[in-house]
Amino acid sequence: MDTDSALEVDGSVMEGGGQILRVAAALSCITSTPVKMLRIRAGRSCPGLRPQHLSGLQLVRDLCSGRLDGATVGSTEVSLSPGKILSGSHTADTQTAGSVGLLLQVALPCALFTEDSSKLCLKGGTNAEMAPQIDYTVKVFKPIVERFGVHFDCNIRMRGYYPRGGGEVIATVTPVKELTPVTMLERGNITKIYGRAFVAGVLPYKLAKDMSAAAVRTIRKEIKELYVNIQPLQEKEKAFGNGSGIIIIAESSTGCVFAGSALGKKGVYADKVGIEAAEMLLRNIRHNGCVDEFLQDQLIIFMALAKGTSRIRTGELTLHTQTAIHVAERLTQAKFTVTKCDDSSSNFIIECQGTGHSNRNL
Repeated sequence: MDTDSALEVDGSVMEGGGQILRVAAALSCITSTPVKMLRIRAGRSCPGLRPQHLSGLQLVRDLCSGRLDGATVGSTEVSLSPGKILSGSHTADTQTAGSVGLLLQVALPCALFTEDSSKLCLKGGTNAEMAPQIDYTVKVFKPIVERFGVHFDCNIRMRGYYPRGGGEVIATVTPVKELTPVTMLERGNITKIYGRAFVAGVLPYKLAKDMSAAAVRTIRKEIKELYVNIQPLQEKEKAFGNGSGIIIIAESSTGCVFAGSALGKKGVYADKVGIEAAEMLLRNIRHNGCVDEFLQDQLIIFMALAKGTSRIRTGELTLHTQTAIHVAERLTQAKFTVTKCDDSSSNFIIECQGTGHSNRNL
Protein backbone atom coordinates (compact mmCIF):
# COMPACT_ATOMS: atom_id res chain seq x y z
CA MET A 1 0.00 0.00 0.00
CA ASP A 2 1.28 3.46 -0.84
CA THR A 3 0.96 5.02 2.61
CA ASP A 4 1.69 8.47 1.18
CA SER A 5 -1.66 8.50 -0.61
CA ALA A 6 -3.56 7.31 2.46
CA LEU A 7 -5.72 9.78 4.34
CA GLU A 8 -4.36 10.29 7.86
CA VAL A 9 -6.82 10.13 10.74
CA ASP A 10 -5.65 11.24 14.18
CA GLY A 11 -7.04 8.74 16.69
CA SER A 12 -6.31 10.98 19.68
CA VAL A 13 -8.58 13.91 18.77
CA MET A 14 -11.81 14.80 20.57
CA GLU A 15 -13.34 11.65 22.09
CA GLY A 16 -10.08 9.88 21.24
CA GLY A 17 -11.38 6.32 21.56
CA GLY A 18 -12.50 3.33 19.54
CA GLN A 19 -15.27 5.28 17.87
CA ILE A 20 -12.85 7.18 15.61
CA LEU A 21 -11.54 3.81 14.42
CA ARG A 22 -15.00 2.43 13.74
CA VAL A 23 -16.25 5.42 11.74
CA ALA A 24 -12.95 5.82 9.85
CA ALA A 25 -12.65 2.10 9.02
CA ALA A 26 -16.27 1.80 7.83
CA LEU A 27 -16.04 4.94 5.67
CA SER A 28 -12.66 3.87 4.31
CA CYS A 29 -14.25 0.59 3.21
CA ILE A 30 -17.37 2.24 1.73
CA THR A 31 -15.60 5.08 -0.11
CA SER A 32 -12.55 2.99 -1.15
CA THR A 33 -10.26 5.48 0.58
CA PRO A 34 -7.03 4.10 2.08
CA VAL A 35 -6.58 5.42 5.61
CA LYS A 36 -3.72 5.56 8.06
CA MET A 37 -4.89 5.83 11.67
CA LEU A 38 -2.35 7.40 14.00
CA ARG A 39 -2.13 7.88 17.80
CA ILE A 40 -4.90 5.33 18.36
CA ARG A 41 -6.51 5.77 21.80
CA ALA A 42 -3.40 7.73 22.79
CA GLY A 43 -4.94 9.31 25.89
CA ARG A 44 -6.42 6.10 27.32
CA SER A 45 -4.99 4.36 30.40
CA CYS A 46 -4.22 1.38 28.16
CA PRO A 47 -3.43 3.02 24.77
CA GLY A 48 -3.57 1.42 21.33
CA LEU A 49 -5.84 -1.32 20.01
CA ARG A 50 -7.68 -3.59 22.43
CA PRO A 51 -8.84 -7.06 21.26
CA GLN A 52 -12.33 -5.75 20.39
CA HIS A 53 -10.96 -2.92 18.22
CA LEU A 54 -8.62 -5.35 16.49
CA SER A 55 -11.41 -7.84 15.69
CA GLY A 56 -13.56 -4.97 14.36
CA LEU A 57 -10.78 -3.82 12.02
CA GLN A 58 -10.13 -7.39 10.86
CA LEU A 59 -13.85 -7.78 10.15
CA VAL A 60 -13.83 -4.64 7.96
CA ARG A 61 -10.68 -5.86 6.21
CA ASP A 62 -12.45 -9.16 5.41
CA LEU A 63 -15.61 -7.34 4.28
CA CYS A 64 -13.69 -5.16 1.81
CA SER A 65 -11.05 -7.74 0.80
CA GLY A 66 -8.57 -5.14 1.97
CA ARG A 67 -5.13 -4.99 3.51
CA LEU A 68 -4.52 -4.15 7.14
CA ASP A 69 -1.03 -3.21 8.31
CA GLY A 70 0.18 -2.76 11.87
CA ALA A 71 -2.90 -4.36 13.41
CA THR A 72 -1.87 -6.01 16.67
CA VAL A 73 -3.15 -5.55 20.23
CA GLY A 74 -1.53 -2.41 21.67
CA SER A 75 -0.65 -0.97 18.24
CA THR A 76 -1.17 2.81 17.96
CA GLU A 77 -0.78 2.98 14.15
CA VAL A 78 -2.82 1.04 11.60
CA SER A 79 -3.24 1.33 7.83
CA LEU A 80 -6.26 0.01 5.96
CA SER A 81 -6.26 -0.28 2.19
CA PRO A 82 -9.75 -1.34 1.04
CA GLY A 83 -10.65 -3.44 -2.01
CA LYS A 84 -14.07 -4.57 -3.29
CA ILE A 85 -16.76 -5.02 -0.63
CA LEU A 86 -17.80 -8.66 -0.50
CA SER A 87 -21.08 -10.17 0.60
CA GLY A 88 -21.26 -13.65 2.11
CA SER A 89 -20.46 -14.87 5.61
CA HIS A 90 -17.98 -13.10 7.87
CA THR A 91 -17.02 -13.91 11.46
CA ALA A 92 -15.50 -11.71 14.14
CA ASP A 93 -14.57 -13.00 17.59
CA THR A 94 -13.22 -10.67 20.27
CA GLN A 95 -12.37 -13.74 22.41
CA THR A 96 -13.18 -11.47 25.37
CA ALA A 97 -16.32 -9.71 26.59
CA GLY A 98 -15.64 -7.10 23.88
CA SER A 99 -18.97 -5.78 22.62
CA VAL A 100 -20.74 -7.48 19.70
CA GLY A 101 -22.81 -4.29 19.42
CA LEU A 102 -19.66 -2.34 18.58
CA LEU A 103 -18.60 -5.00 16.04
CA LEU A 104 -21.97 -4.55 14.36
CA GLN A 105 -21.53 -0.77 14.44
CA VAL A 106 -18.38 -0.96 12.31
CA ALA A 107 -19.54 -3.75 9.97
CA LEU A 108 -23.18 -2.87 9.26
CA PRO A 109 -22.57 0.26 7.12
CA CYS A 110 -20.04 -1.68 4.99
CA ALA A 111 -22.39 -4.64 4.45
CA LEU A 112 -25.03 -2.28 3.01
CA PHE A 113 -22.92 -1.66 -0.09
CA THR A 114 -22.36 -5.25 -1.28
CA GLU A 115 -24.03 -7.07 -4.18
CA ASP A 116 -25.90 -9.56 -2.01
CA SER A 117 -26.97 -10.13 1.58
CA SER A 118 -24.29 -10.70 4.20
CA LYS A 119 -24.25 -12.88 7.27
CA LEU A 120 -22.14 -11.52 10.14
CA CYS A 121 -21.33 -13.91 12.97
CA LEU A 122 -20.24 -11.74 15.91
CA LYS A 123 -18.82 -13.20 19.12
CA GLY A 124 -18.02 -11.55 22.45
CA GLY A 125 -20.09 -9.73 25.07
CA THR A 126 -23.75 -9.06 24.26
CA ASN A 127 -24.33 -6.96 27.38
CA ALA A 128 -21.04 -5.19 28.10
CA GLU A 129 -20.00 -1.99 29.86
CA MET A 130 -19.20 1.13 27.80
CA ALA A 131 -21.11 -0.19 24.79
CA PRO A 132 -24.69 -0.58 23.61
CA GLN A 133 -26.35 -3.71 24.99
CA ILE A 134 -27.54 -5.93 22.14
CA ASP A 135 -31.10 -5.19 23.30
CA TYR A 136 -30.44 -1.50 22.60
CA THR A 137 -29.24 -2.38 19.10
CA VAL A 138 -32.42 -4.34 18.37
CA LYS A 139 -35.02 -2.14 20.12
CA VAL A 140 -33.67 1.41 19.62
CA PHE A 141 -31.02 1.52 16.89
CA LYS A 142 -32.72 -0.89 14.44
CA PRO A 143 -36.15 0.81 14.07
CA ILE A 144 -34.54 4.22 13.58
CA VAL A 145 -31.90 3.19 11.00
CA GLU A 146 -34.68 1.43 9.09
CA ARG A 147 -35.90 4.94 8.25
CA PHE A 148 -32.68 5.40 6.25
CA GLY A 149 -33.50 2.20 4.33
CA VAL A 150 -31.18 -0.02 6.39
CA HIS A 151 -32.52 -3.56 6.90
CA PHE A 152 -30.89 -6.21 9.05
CA ASP A 153 -32.00 -9.08 11.27
CA CYS A 154 -30.38 -9.91 14.57
CA ASN A 155 -30.48 -13.43 15.97
CA ILE A 156 -29.14 -13.58 19.55
CA ARG A 157 -27.84 -17.17 19.71
CA MET A 158 -26.08 -16.83 23.07
CA ARG A 159 -25.68 -14.01 25.56
CA GLY A 160 -22.24 -13.33 27.01
CA TYR A 161 -21.12 -11.14 29.90
CA TYR A 162 -18.01 -9.63 31.41
CA PRO A 163 -15.32 -10.96 31.86
CA ARG A 164 -15.72 -14.19 29.86
CA GLY A 165 -17.78 -13.09 26.87
CA GLY A 166 -18.96 -16.15 25.00
CA GLY A 167 -21.95 -14.43 23.44
CA GLU A 168 -22.90 -14.89 19.79
CA VAL A 169 -25.13 -12.85 17.50
CA ILE A 170 -25.88 -13.53 13.85
CA ALA A 171 -26.74 -10.39 11.88
CA THR A 172 -28.11 -10.73 8.36
CA VAL A 173 -27.80 -7.52 6.35
CA THR A 174 -29.64 -6.64 3.14
CA PRO A 175 -27.75 -4.36 0.71
CA VAL A 176 -29.19 -1.01 -0.46
CA LYS A 177 -28.84 0.97 -3.69
CA GLU A 178 -28.61 4.18 -1.67
CA LEU A 179 -29.76 5.48 1.71
CA THR A 180 -32.71 7.86 2.15
CA PRO A 181 -32.35 10.99 4.29
CA VAL A 182 -34.27 11.19 7.55
CA THR A 183 -36.10 14.04 9.26
CA MET A 184 -36.82 13.73 12.98
CA LEU A 185 -37.86 17.07 14.42
CA GLU A 186 -41.03 16.30 16.42
CA ARG A 187 -40.73 14.24 19.58
CA GLY A 188 -44.43 13.94 20.33
CA ASN A 189 -45.62 12.39 23.61
CA ILE A 190 -44.18 9.36 25.34
CA THR A 191 -46.76 6.62 24.81
CA LYS A 192 -45.11 3.45 26.09
CA ILE A 193 -42.40 2.44 28.57
CA TYR A 194 -41.24 -1.16 28.89
CA GLY A 195 -38.10 -3.19 29.42
CA ARG A 196 -36.32 -6.24 30.75
CA ALA A 197 -34.32 -6.83 33.92
CA PHE A 198 -32.27 -10.00 33.67
CA VAL A 199 -30.04 -12.31 35.64
CA ALA A 200 -27.99 -15.15 34.18
CA GLY A 201 -25.83 -17.93 35.56
CA VAL A 202 -25.68 -18.35 39.33
CA LEU A 203 -27.26 -14.99 40.16
CA PRO A 204 -30.61 -15.16 42.01
CA TYR A 205 -33.87 -14.19 40.27
CA LYS A 206 -34.61 -11.79 43.15
CA LEU A 207 -31.96 -9.39 41.75
CA ALA A 208 -33.96 -9.05 38.51
CA LYS A 209 -37.14 -8.36 40.47
CA ASP A 210 -35.35 -5.75 42.64
CA MET A 211 -33.87 -3.96 39.61
CA SER A 212 -37.24 -3.89 37.90
CA ALA A 213 -39.16 -2.65 40.97
CA ALA A 214 -36.64 0.11 41.73
CA ALA A 215 -36.69 1.29 38.11
CA VAL A 216 -40.50 1.35 37.98
CA ARG A 217 -40.65 3.35 41.25
CA THR A 218 -38.16 5.91 39.93
CA ILE A 219 -40.03 6.41 36.63
CA ARG A 220 -43.43 6.61 38.41
CA LYS A 221 -42.25 9.64 40.42
CA GLU A 222 -41.94 11.59 37.19
CA ILE A 223 -44.29 9.91 34.70
CA LYS A 224 -47.50 9.01 36.48
CA GLU A 225 -49.92 8.42 33.63
CA LEU A 226 -48.22 5.45 31.91
CA TYR A 227 -48.11 1.79 32.84
CA VAL A 228 -44.44 0.81 33.08
CA ASN A 229 -43.81 -2.84 32.28
CA ILE A 230 -40.28 -4.07 33.08
CA GLN A 231 -40.16 -7.86 32.89
CA PRO A 232 -37.82 -9.61 35.37
CA LEU A 233 -36.15 -12.58 33.64
CA GLN A 234 -33.92 -15.48 34.57
CA GLU A 235 -31.85 -16.31 31.49
CA LYS A 236 -31.21 -20.02 31.32
CA GLU A 237 -30.02 -21.91 28.27
CA LYS A 238 -29.04 -19.06 25.95
CA ALA A 239 -26.59 -17.40 28.34
CA PHE A 240 -22.90 -18.05 28.95
CA GLY A 241 -21.45 -17.06 32.34
CA ASN A 242 -22.94 -14.85 35.05
CA GLY A 243 -24.41 -11.43 34.47
CA SER A 244 -27.25 -9.09 35.35
CA GLY A 245 -28.62 -5.86 33.99
CA ILE A 246 -31.60 -3.86 32.88
CA ILE A 247 -32.71 -1.94 29.81
CA ILE A 248 -35.79 0.29 29.69
CA ILE A 249 -37.27 1.56 26.43
CA ALA A 250 -39.59 4.52 25.88
CA GLU A 251 -41.51 5.09 22.63
CA SER A 252 -43.11 8.34 21.51
CA SER A 253 -46.21 9.08 19.43
CA THR A 254 -44.01 10.07 16.45
CA GLY A 255 -41.99 6.83 16.56
CA CYS A 256 -38.96 8.14 18.47
CA VAL A 257 -37.30 5.53 20.71
CA PHE A 258 -35.14 6.13 23.80
CA ALA A 259 -33.44 3.92 26.35
CA GLY A 260 -31.79 3.81 29.73
CA SER A 261 -29.70 0.84 30.79
CA ALA A 262 -27.28 -0.39 33.43
CA LEU A 263 -25.39 -3.57 34.25
CA GLY A 264 -25.08 -5.22 37.63
CA LYS A 265 -21.66 -5.12 39.28
CA LYS A 266 -20.16 -6.90 42.24
CA GLY A 267 -20.96 -5.04 45.43
CA VAL A 268 -23.62 -2.77 43.89
CA TYR A 269 -27.19 -3.20 45.16
CA ALA A 270 -29.72 -4.27 42.53
CA ASP A 271 -31.97 -1.30 43.43
CA LYS A 272 -29.14 1.06 42.56
CA VAL A 273 -28.72 -0.56 39.12
CA GLY A 274 -32.45 -0.19 38.42
CA ILE A 275 -32.46 3.45 39.54
CA GLU A 276 -29.41 4.25 37.38
CA ALA A 277 -31.12 2.91 34.25
CA ALA A 278 -34.38 4.73 35.06
CA GLU A 279 -32.59 8.04 35.64
CA MET A 280 -30.71 7.67 32.36
CA LEU A 281 -34.01 7.12 30.52
CA LEU A 282 -35.69 10.09 32.23
CA ARG A 283 -32.73 12.34 31.42
CA ASN A 284 -33.04 11.37 27.74
CA ILE A 285 -36.79 12.00 27.69
CA ARG A 286 -36.60 15.38 29.46
CA HIS A 287 -34.63 17.22 26.76
CA ASN A 288 -37.44 16.71 24.26
CA GLY A 289 -35.08 15.76 21.42
CA CYS A 290 -35.91 12.89 19.05
CA VAL A 291 -32.94 10.62 19.86
CA ASP A 292 -31.15 9.70 23.06
CA GLU A 293 -27.50 10.47 23.81
CA PHE A 294 -26.36 7.03 22.58
CA LEU A 295 -28.20 6.98 19.27
CA GLN A 296 -27.05 10.48 18.35
CA ASP A 297 -23.53 9.55 17.24
CA GLN A 298 -24.54 6.20 15.70
CA LEU A 299 -26.71 7.98 13.09
CA ILE A 300 -23.96 10.31 11.81
CA ILE A 301 -22.47 7.82 9.34
CA PHE A 302 -25.92 7.11 7.80
CA MET A 303 -26.70 10.84 7.55
CA ALA A 304 -23.36 11.35 5.77
CA LEU A 305 -24.06 8.61 3.20
CA ALA A 306 -27.76 9.32 2.56
CA LYS A 307 -28.97 11.00 -0.64
CA GLY A 308 -30.34 14.38 0.45
CA THR A 309 -30.62 16.41 3.61
CA SER A 310 -31.26 14.80 7.00
CA ARG A 311 -32.35 16.80 10.05
CA ILE A 312 -32.44 15.39 13.55
CA ARG A 313 -33.40 17.18 16.75
CA THR A 314 -31.25 16.14 19.71
CA GLY A 315 -30.36 17.11 23.24
CA GLU A 316 -26.87 18.46 23.98
CA LEU A 317 -24.34 17.19 21.43
CA THR A 318 -22.11 14.49 22.91
CA LEU A 319 -18.38 14.38 22.34
CA HIS A 320 -18.93 11.05 20.52
CA THR A 321 -21.25 12.82 18.07
CA GLN A 322 -18.85 15.71 17.49
CA THR A 323 -16.10 13.14 16.85
CA ALA A 324 -18.25 11.14 14.40
CA ILE A 325 -19.07 14.34 12.48
CA HIS A 326 -15.37 15.28 12.35
CA VAL A 327 -14.39 11.87 10.91
CA ALA A 328 -17.37 11.73 8.50
CA GLU A 329 -16.45 15.14 7.08
CA ARG A 330 -12.81 14.04 6.64
CA LEU A 331 -13.73 10.93 4.70
CA THR A 332 -16.78 12.04 2.71
CA GLN A 333 -18.06 15.21 1.03
CA ALA A 334 -20.95 15.37 3.52
CA LYS A 335 -21.56 18.77 5.17
CA PHE A 336 -22.88 18.97 8.72
CA THR A 337 -24.28 22.00 10.50
CA VAL A 338 -25.45 22.09 14.09
CA THR A 339 -27.84 24.82 15.21
CA LYS A 340 -29.42 25.58 18.55
CA CYS A 341 -33.23 25.35 18.56
CA ASP A 342 -35.07 28.65 19.05
CA ASP A 343 -37.67 27.09 21.34
CA SER A 344 -35.27 25.32 23.71
CA SER A 345 -31.87 26.04 25.21
CA SER A 346 -31.03 22.33 25.49
CA ASN A 347 -32.00 21.27 21.96
CA PHE A 348 -29.97 21.23 18.78
CA ILE A 349 -30.68 20.31 15.19
CA ILE A 350 -28.03 18.30 13.39
CA GLU A 351 -28.43 18.88 9.68
CA CYS A 352 -26.45 17.00 7.07
CA GLN A 353 -26.27 17.25 3.32
CA GLY A 354 -25.45 13.63 2.57
CA THR A 355 -23.26 12.46 -0.28
CA GLY A 356 -25.87 10.11 -1.77
CA HIS A 357 -23.32 7.30 -1.85
CA SER A 358 -24.47 4.76 -4.43
CA ASN A 359 -23.93 1.01 -4.22
CA ARG A 360 -21.79 0.24 -7.26
CA ASN A 361 -22.13 -3.50 -6.64
CA LEU A 362 -25.92 -3.61 -7.11
